[in-house]
Amino acid sequence: MNKRETGRKYEEQAARYLADRGFVLLARNFRSRQGEVDLIGIHENCLVFVEVKYRRNKAAGLPEESVGWAKQVRICKASDFYRISHPGESSRQIRYDVVAVCGEKICWYQNAFPYSREKQRYSW
Repeated sequence: MNKRETGRKYEEQAARYLADRGFVLLARNFRSRQGEVDLIGIHENCLVFVEVKYRRNKAAGLPEESVGWAKQVRICKASDFYRISHPGESSRQIRYDVVAVCGEKICWYQNAFPYSREKQRYSW
């Protein structure tokens, strides 16, 4: 299985996990010139942008640690484009989540990072 297939597999697993917890999926792999968002949906009346990260084990670090400040900024910029192109959702509160899959364990970090278009560092 190549990286793209692996990513697709775990994004699908994350989407099912979120759906079981009340997340309503609106879009997958939303791309803009500014970046990409793995999953977009509604949860608890928030418009949620989700980054999915997978690691086979902890040897290379935890998956959630790989969502650094540069990736956060790209996700926020892509979310701006999504909200402009989908004005019906623009009145909702915004949230940025991370779903980390490490082996068979799934962790959902709600409000994982704040909105930012500036290059700042955020730590876990």
